[in-house]
Amino acid sequence: MITISAPPYFPPQARAIQRQFSFASLSEAEKTAMRERSKGGQKQIEWLMEQTQAMAATYDDVNFTPPVLGTITARTLIIFGDIDPLYPVRLAFELRESIPRSSLWVVPNAGHGPVFGPNAVRFGETANAFLRGDWPRKGTT
Repeated sequence: MITISAPPYFPPQARAIQRQFSFASLSEAEKTAMRERSKGGQKQIEWLMEQTQAMAATYDDVNFTPPVLGTITARTLIIFGDIDPLYPVRLAFELRESIPRSSLWVVPNAGHGPVFGPNAVRFGETANAFLRGDWPRKGTT
């Protein structure tokens, strides 16, 4: 299993951002990218915005305690950006401590969703190596 920017719970700073999140708050580049990815058009984009805002108010969706995380048996690669504005990197270390058979890749100078853009190729290489059982290799970060 590979998780990317997946927290065990939503910390206060994430909930604050989620409450304020809207299509209008995005940069033009982000809006364009979202339009290109959203095959369902504007209706899909509006639904995504509603879901993001709803996450700020719920506590029954993402709330994974260490005992629950400890029941995961799959080899797991946890990926976080070290400057994610939603989920501080300390959450990645909490996940790594709680999930047996887990590895952690903290992507330097990367925010939320650190596997896109300039990190996409390295993510593909790392994910493939992990799934083959070749990661982590000695000296990898």
